[in-house]
Amino acid sequence: MTEKELVLIVEDNDKNMKLARDLLQFAGLRTLEATSAEDGIAIALREHPDIVLMDIQLPGMDGIAALRKLREDERTARIPIVALTASVMKSDRDRFDAAGFDGFMQKPVDVRTFAAEVRRFCAQGRRT
Repeated sequence: MTEKELVLIVEDNDKNMKLARDLLQFAGLRTLEATSAEDGIAIALREHPDIVLMDIQLPGMDGIAALRKLREDERTARIPIVALTASVMKSDRDRFDAAGFDGFMQKPVDVRTFAAEVRRFCAQGRRT
């Protein structure tokens, strides 16, 4: 892993994207941005980020379908992918676990702990 982790944020809401990007960059991480699952997949294949923060509700393909695509490709199968979503009920979390996400982060993000949580997910890597 590089000294400055490379984080791909897949988020279609401009305000959420800006907050996540700004918090991560302020903490010294590098960021890439995608506003759709399809763009996120293309960027992940090209750039090989250290982690993907994946919104679930995206236009077109949703985050769970994008996760499956990334897991199917050997070039991206080992990248930790964390669900970044406002869906916080236990049934939602169970669904994200069953889909194969490496973790879950709730929106809105906690500005005090967000970057540290992302670094922790980078350090622990893929669960399986």
